[in-house]
Parts: sequence; structure tokens; C-alpha cells
Amino acid sequence: MLDGNTAVASVAYRMSEVVALFPITPASPMGEHADTWAAGGRPNLWGAVPRVVAMQSEAGAAGAVHGALSAGALATTFTASQGLLLMIPDMLKIAGELTPFCMHVAARSLATHALSIFCDHSDVMAARTTGFAMLASSSVQEAQDMAAIAHAATLRARVPFLHFFDGFRTSHEIAKIVPVEDAALRALVDEDALAAHRARAMDPDHPTLRGTAHNPDTFFQVREAASPFYAATAEIVKATMARFAELTGRAYAPFEYVGAPDAERVLVLMGSAGQTADETADHLLARGEKVGVVKVRLYRPFDEDAFLASLPDTVRTIAVLDRTKEPGAVGDPLYLDVVAALARSDRNVRVVAGRYGLSSKELTPAMLVAVWDELAAHEPRTGFTIGIVDDVMRTSLAWDRRLDLEDSDVTRAVFFGIGADGTVGANKQAITILGEGTDNHAQGFFVYDSKKSGTTTVSHLRVSPRPIRSAYLVSSADFVACSAPELLWRREVLELAKPGATVLLNLPRSAGDPWDQLPAEAHDVLRARKLRVYVVDAARIADEEGLTGRVGTVMQTAFFALTTLLPRDEAIARVRAATEKAYGKRGDEVVLKNLRVVDRTLAELAPLELPAEPRRGRPRPELVSGHAPDLVKRVTARMLAGEGDSLPVSAFPPDGTWPVSTAQWEKRRLATEVPVWTLEGCIQCNKCTLACPHTALRAKVVDPRSWTPEIASMPYKGKDVGEPSPGTAFRYALAVSPDDCTGCGLCVDACPVDPKPLGMTAVGAVRAEAQAAFDALVAAPSVEHTRVRLDVKGSQLLDPHFEFPGACTGCGQTPYLKLVSQLYGDRAVIANATGCSSIYGGNLPTTPWTAGRDGRGPAWSNSLFEDNAEFGLGIRLGIDARREEASRLVRELAGGGVVPEGLATELLAKPARDEKGIALQRERVALLRGYLHAVRTTERRADRLDALADA
Repeated sequence: MLDGNTAVASVAYRMSEVVALFPITPASPMGEHADTWAAGGRPNLWGAVPRVVAMQSEAGAAGAVHGALSAGALATTFTASQGLLLMIPDMLKIAGELTPFCMHVAARSLATHALSIFCDHSDVMAARTTGFAMLASSSVQEAQDMAAIAHAATLRARVPFLHFFDGFRTSHEIAKIVPVEDAALRALVDEDALAAHRARAMDPDHPTLRGTAHNPDTFFQVREAASPFYAATAEIVKATMARFAELTGRAYAPFEYVGAPDAERVLVLMGSAGQTADETADHLLARGEKVGVVKVRLYRPFDEDAFLASLPDTVRTIAVLDRTKEPGAVGDPLYLDVVAALARSDRNVRVVAGRYGLSSKELTPAMLVAVWDELAAHEPRTGFTIGIVDDVMRTSLAWDRRLDLEDSDVTRAVFFGIGADGTVGANKQAITILGEGTDNHAQGFFVYDSKKSGTTTVSHLRVSPRPIRSAYLVSSADFVACSAPELLWRREVLELAKPGATVLLNLPRSAGDPWDQLPAEAHDVLRARKLRVYVVDAARIADEEGLTGRVGTVMQTAFFALTTLLPRDEAIARVRAATEKAYGKRGDEVVLKNLRVVDRTLAELAPLELPAEPRRGRPRPELVSGHAPDLVKRVTARMLAGEGDSLPVSAFPPDGTWPVSTAQWEKRRLATEVPVWTLEGCIQCNKCTLACPHTALRAKVVDPRSWTPEIASMPYKGKDVGEPSPGTAFRYALAVSPDDCTGCGLCVDACPVDPKPLGMTAVGAVRAEAQAAFDALVAAPSVEHTRVRLDVKGSQLLDPHFEFPGACTGCGQTPYLKLVSQLYGDRAVIANATGCSSIYGGNLPTTPWTAGRDGRGPAWSNSLFEDNAEFGLGIRLGIDARREEASRLVRELAGGGVVPEGLATELLAKPARDEKGIALQRERVALLRGYLHAVRTTERRADRLDALADA
């Protein structure tokens, strides 16, 4: 049982001498594996330990690889997305110099209107002009095997290879595969071709010159001189595939046709979609439909003869499905290649173009059935999309969302969890037990968004007596588990359970009757589908055994106890063995804690009997407040509910510009314990709020006339903020939002007082009262910025412009951003570098950067990781240019009598550096605009200055 990244890295590492890398999701694990193996002394095929070097960027990794190859070494690298684009300059050099080389790409979306870490083919398509051969894989087994074929073929062809497979869908999918042994890899390598590569190395004993500069008289000819090598590459790949089949028994071809020999309607595609298309074609063939699919493996060079030979003679219509979008092009890349190949043949075939799967959008059998149905139309549409609702350009095909083609002997399970609660790790362990411990095939795929920790995770597991070709999510499960009770109130967890399925719920005993803990909608589904329900207090078991928050072992144990995939005793024995293996490096105590959790789970797991009479629980509350902005209610709320796939194209801003202040509407309710403040002993140092990573703990000085007396407060200790009015004194209040707190406890740790006036308390006992106090605190007017001394204590009395980030519990970065936002948020322009700060700071559906009561707040943008300094410099230059132009116009209009000379002089004086100065300057700008608005109809310069005045 391996995931795609591990399978590919194992081959690449063994067939290389130098590995130069820079990590980028979802390709990072390949480099991490190589680094770990090298550190452990694992040899390659020739008995040497490869040199692994981590560079400063993907561009640096490509440069290092280019150098290693030039020195006659075998080298590899791993990348994706923008990282691949940064390698393109060196890739052009490597290909131009006809250098054997194989790199591996976990294909991922390119950042355009937004960053995305998920899959499509836009990155590899952007590199298709580099001169690299391109080999695509559709499954974990294929990814391993194509890696071996590419490393071997490049030596003979002298054309470098880019081997790609779908990011996350293949790179992180765990599947049962047959590994390629060292002996097979050694037999696949042409030693003469390897020796020739060594002989071409830069060597002062045999000096040569490379990388020259050419003039117009010769450049063109030399470019064409490489053509014979590309012409020979396809045959070399075929021969290498044939040799691989001899060594392993697994046969591949550059183009593989699956379907009816007399098919009339054929799909052409590449990547993991080929698995789903293969499975769907079998279903339609069984119904007597004449359909087929061509799975493209060797995309570059595009072997026209091999492609045409793969098509049945009877084909009448072809749909080419691309997983990329090239705006403005007459068609996407694979479609154009197919059209060109057919144009040079005598085949009378109609070809239509389709697009699917951008950023890991699902492609299901039902969608492919819709495409084949479209091909049966008298005039099939071209330029269609599938998998979305396009109500703008009307390109999308409709599909039957209820269609389920999976065989009844395939066991399907879905686990809902919270990032970092151990659910995903436990399910990886479970699927490995099921795959390696039985003759069955097994598949595990894990869905989590970019934030990972603290957000919803969904594990999709399949077990089948046959190889699994279902490269899509489970939609009708035999087993559904939910490890986080709060998810039942936020998402349609039980909608994935088919009638009669088993349901496992983590429900706390302390909360009383389990039925009262389920929303009314869950009652209805449980009864209507006659679901078998079991409950366990996983959080309490984990907490009492010293594994607070880590409920994965509980849910895994219960899964094996409730299913018949393995005999119960054998299953539990395997769970215990896997637990000892997984936690052995952490010490005996950790192992014993987890083993006690296994035993307690078996003892406390209990059925939940359906009540004789239907009961009506509370309905699910609205996910966002009725006071939320329209966009939040229409779009954000649907995304929070996990229904983003159903939103139409028209729902979204086309340029990727989103409003700020949206995180306040997402209430994640992650904490089981929250801090409670007692007035006695509090010294009002505000170190607790300074340390809070999630802005869930707030301090404020309040005017007693605007404060609810029932909510705790105390006289403010300090004279720095003055009096709210003559003869009155400010009061100090501290409050926590239990719906936004993550329970990390850093605030309690930061408190310097003993005994502490802050202590962690079970959230259920204080939620309503604490949330009311927090809401009142936030609503109360804040002390003016100009009255606060900017030290630890004073800074925390200011409203943050960064609140409720979706960062990992206890994050060490976000307190600094919160502090910066308190000090300078109302005038900040932020050039963000891609990384954690772009995920907790700019990842939809909600973002934490927030405008204040006056509408001012940070303007935030993320370009890329590598260009962050340059991006920020450009912003600074742009602001300077606006300021200079505004200043020039002020001078001109002052000279013309539009703007008073005195106001102009004050506006153009040395910029203010303190709060009072900035406040005064804002007042002057408001005055300026008053003068400008009076003459806008007669003075065009007034309009221009009005647009620039904020600078």
C-alpha cells in the first residue's frame, strides 16, 4: 500500500545520483522521502547514496540539476505549479542540449485569479514548449511504472522527460500496487546509453564548450538539427514499455484504447480521469452502447500514427477532454493536437472540445455518461464544460447527480473529521491494514482544504475484490463516521450514507441524551434510511488517556469492530500491531496510551437505538448570521456548508477580488475548553490577549455608560487613556469568543499572575454567557487610537484588523500579524508571500483581514512566493507615484485658486508619523475633497485628484 508520491520517489531515487529540490505542494513528499532515504544511507541501483540538496527556490533546483547533468551525473527533481514555471528557463537549456533527464510533476493548478494547491494540467501544459517529452500516469501503479519507463527512455532518447500525474488525486491516493524491484530497474537501464551520457560530461581532460551565443546566421539551423532525436523518441518509449512488460508483466502503450471494437463515440483524455473513464465505459458497454476511450500516456512528442492506430475504424465523434484552460485560444492543448492529427489523416471524424476538473473539481462517471450522451446528439456541442454550472457563458453540460455505477461488492466508507484530530492518519493506517492484510484491493483518498488544521477533513475508503478504478469521491457509503459532533450541525454528513448503512458518531456522554445532540435533519435521515447507529465518547476517552484531541485511534478501532472486512479479533490484533509500529518511535508510554484507547473503545462502543416514536430535534441553525453581507449569505455560507461545488459561475467575482471582514461570520466551534476570566488577581497586563493566535480573546476599556452592567468588568488601572467624560472613569473588560477559540491555552500560559485569573473550563458550561459577553465587548465603542500608549498593554486595547484566522491551533505566527494590524491596520498595504500566511490569511471561504468601523483596513494581495520582495517593492513604487501625482495636482490647483493655499501647504508638509498627525491629515484630505467636488464639472484635474487624494 503506497501513495503516488512515495511510489514515484522510490523509483526516481534509485535511478538517480543527484536530487536537487525545493518543496511545493503536492509534490513535497517526493523530496522529503528522498532526503530521508539519503540521510539513512539508502543506496541507489549502483550502490551509491544519492546526493540530495535543498535549494532556495525551484529556479535554483533547476539550475542545480542542469549543472549536475552537465557534469555527467544522473539527476532528478520534483515540482508542481508555479514551481515548474520557475524551472522553464533551465528546462529549455536542458532540452536544447539534448541531455538525458527525468523530472516528476504532481500536476497542480497555476495561480491566476487565485492560488490553488489542487490538481489540473495547467502547469504541465505551460511547459509543453520546453522540448521535454511528456509522459502521463493515471493511477498510483502507473505513476510508479511510468517513472521507471521515463528514467530509462531518456537515456536512450537524449530527450529529457517530464513525467506527470494528478496532484492529490494520484500523488496522495493510497492504493495497493506491485512494486518495481531493483533487478527490473537495472535490467531496464541501457548501460551503453548511460556510458554515453557520462562521456558527454564537462571534463577538463576532454574540454568542450556549451551554451554559446548564436547570431541569425546559424541559430535556426541548430534548432532544427535536434529534430531526429524527437522523431525517434516515440519508438524508444514503445520499446522501453515493451521491455518493461517483459520484466514485470505489466504492458503499456503510448495511447491505450479501451472500449467496444466498433465504437462510434470515443473520449480522449489523460491523467487520473482515464481510470474513471475506463470504469464508466465498461458500464455503458454492458448496456450495449458503442463507446470507447483513448488514454493518452505519451503526450509529447505527440505520435500521430500511434494515436490514429488506437482509434477504432468505426469512430464517428470524438470528445477531447482537457484539464486546463487557455483563455483566448481556439482550443485547449490536447484538443488541438487531436484535431491536427486527424486533419493529416483521411479519417472523417467530428471532434468536439470539453473542459473538466480545474483545481481538482470532481469528474464522476455520471459526468462522463453526459459527455458520451452529448456525442450521440445530431450536432454535439463543442467548447463545453462538465462538472460545473456555467450560467454566464452557458457552456456546461447537465448530468444525473444520482447515478452510481459502483459494484455492490465494493465496500465504501467515509470519515468526517477535523484537521489534526488524527482521523486522516488513522484512516491511512486502516486502509493499509485492509490492503496488505487481505487479498482485496484497497484505496484511500483524503480531502482537506488548504488550511488543514482545524478544518473539515473527509476520508474516502474503498475495499474491492478487484483493482479499483474509481478516481472520484465516494457518494454512497456503506459506513459513515463523524468524529466531530459540531460537523453534524454544519454539514449534511449523513447524506453520503446509503440505506441500511452503518453510522458511527462521536458524541459526548456529558451532553446528555444523544438524540438531543443531533439536528432534526439528522433524525429524519437516520429514520428514513434505516441507518444502524453506534456512538462512542471518543473525545473523553482520548482526553482521559492523555491524547487530548486525538480521536483517530478511537474511530479506527470502532470501524474495525463494526465492519466485517476482517474477522473482529484479527482486525483488532492488526490495529494493535499497527499502533505499536506507528508510535514506537515516540516511546512506550505513547504506545500504551493508544493501546488503552483501543481497549476502552471496544468496551464503550454502543448502539443507539432508534426511538419507537419519531422525535423532533432542533433544526440546524443558519451557518452565518442574518446580519451578514449579501455575498456572505449567498456564496460564503454555501462554501462553509461544503456546497461550493453547486455554486454557479455567476456567483463569483471574475477577477478574484473579494471583500474583507468575512472570518467573523464563520464560527468553527473547535474548542472543548475555553479560558474563563475572574476579576480577582487580574493586573490588566494584556499579555493573554497579545498571545492569543486566533483573536478570540479581547481586552477593552469601556465607557461605563455604554457597557452592560451584567457583564463582568473592573475599574481600569491606568491613566494613559484619560476619562471618557469629565468625572467618569473607564472600566476594563476581558472576554473570549467560545465559537472562535480553538482551546490552545496559550493565554493561560502567558498570564504572569499566580494564582491565575484565567483558567480553562469546559466550553459547554459557559458558551452562551461567554459569547454574549464577547459580542457586547466587540460592539462597545473602542478607545481612540490617539489616546493609547503603544506598548504591550495599550496595543491590546485597540481593535484588531486581523481576526479569527483559520490557522493551526496555537499558531506562532498569527499573534504578530494581529499586533501589526492593531498598530497599523488602518493604513496597511500588504504584499503577502505564499505560504501559511496566504492560507490562514487569504484562503476561502472566509478571510481574517478586517476593516474597522470607519471602513479602513488592510489592503492585502498575494502574488507568488518567489517574487514577494519585488511585488512589495512595486506596490511601494506605485504608491509613491500616486502620491507624487496627487502632490503635483494639489500644487496646480492651489495655484489656480481651487484649493486654498494654506490647506495645500499643510497637505504637502512632511508626512505625519504619529497617530494625531495622521488623524489631522485625514481631516485635511476630507476638506480637500469638499473643494474638489465643488468644481468637478468644470475642472477635470479635480476628478483626477479626487481619485488620488488618499495617497
